[in-house]
Amino acid sequence: MAASASSLIHPSRIVNRWAQLVAGIFAMMAVANLQYAWTIFTKPIQSHMHTTLVEVQWTITLFIALETWLVPFEGYLVDRIGPRFMLGLGAIFVGLGWIGAGLAESMHTLYFWYGIFGGIGAGMVYGGTIGNALKWFPDYRGLCVGFTAGAYGVGTALTIIPITNMLKTSNYQHTFLVWGAIQGVVVLAAALFLAKPPEGWAPPGWKEKEALIKSRVQTSARDLTPWEMLQQPSFYVIYVMLTMLAFGGIVVTVQLAPMATSYHVDKIVVAFGMTALTLAIEIDRVLNGLTRPFWGWISDLIGRENAIFVSFILEAMAVFALLQLISHPIWFIALSGLCFFAWGNIYSLFPSITADLYGRKWATTNYGVVYTAKGLATLFAAPGAAWLFEKTGSWTKVFWAMIACDVIAAFMALLWLKPLAASTVRASQAEDSSAGNVATAPIKARGVA
Repeated sequence: MAASASSLIHPSRIVNRWAQLVAGIFAMMAVANLQYAWTIFTKPIQSHMHTTLVEVQWTITLFIALETWLVPFEGYLVDRIGPRFMLGLGAIFVGLGWIGAGLAESMHTLYFWYGIFGGIGAGMVYGGTIGNALKWFPDYRGLCVGFTAGAYGVGTALTIIPITNMLKTSNYQHTFLVWGAIQGVVVLAAALFLAKPPEGWAPPGWKEKEALIKSRVQTSARDLTPWEMLQQPSFYVIYVMLTMLAFGGIVVTVQLAPMATSYHVDKIVVAFGMTALTLAIEIDRVLNGLTRPFWGWISDLIGRENAIFVSFILEAMAVFALLQLISHPIWFIALSGLCFFAWGNIYSLFPSITADLYGRKWATTNYGVVYTAKGLATLFAAPGAAWLFEKTGSWTKVFWAMIACDVIAAFMALLWLKPLAASTVRASQAEDSSAGNVATAPIKARGVA
């Protein structure tokens, strides 16, 4: 019988799990610019291509759609063969995505390289690193997934200034070419350190840790396949919530530069020779990274649903305040940062709750399915929000839509998801007991009346 790809990695060659966490963090930092630096390229591209903001924003929409909607398939391959090969392939796609974008002379060519190649590559890296953290760290799930996802948020903070300076001294095409090569090489190097855990692996002292974790976080006793997950009522609540919550943050991510221009704060120099827009992007990306391990750690202590509720009531308040004070440069910087701090945690809380309820074995694939909600949200946040702005001449209605989504989803976490999650866990425990711990028996979770 032929050996599987994953069996070719001998246990003695598997790198320490903490070293793998660091490698995953570097890989995520390297692909962060594909999404979080996009906003500073929109105006140069619009000017060079002689096109509209809506047409330009379809690039990031296509990117995020492919970054998210292909993750279930990519995650399945990671679950089967491990993350090393998939991240290596992703490195090639990531590098070619920006290099091709730098050579593009039409919007369709830009869509192909940045949107398709970049999106596929980023999805491989994102899904592979998050899935690896979920599997290696059941004892610190929220925290370590938060660090990994946080790198995707904070990575741009380390490079936004040199990228912005390169845009000023040359052009966006040259910037794409240089940074595309850099980012591809970093991901390729990080991929060499990754491998999935051996079958049946558990961290040291897991039995004692598991009992403590279950006293704080609702955790299923079983590993569900993606098809079994789709039969759970809790999955659909999670999916709707993630779509609503992703919307607001993606609006601020991809529309921050056009918003700054609309409210005339984009060229005001605030400190250290940086404009309000550049400084806001710098601070936003740092807070977007820090929020993920912070709220992941909080959720390990108080539960995922409680953490979602608290953080997104805070997010709604931050968006409301930003709407009132956005024309003031200092408030623009501070409140856009607070928006990111309250929002970015979805990328630690939602993978964690997915693994909590549906198990570790298929964690990469299962979260890949959940993660497609981000792609759906982008349709409303990128071209949708740009269209609404061009129709009304104002960002006000977009802000109110963000606030409504935050408040509704926050209360859904407490009043709907929390009891459904408890039902899923109880059903898994009952099935596990009646099946005599046979892992392949399906779970049929009850809905909440």
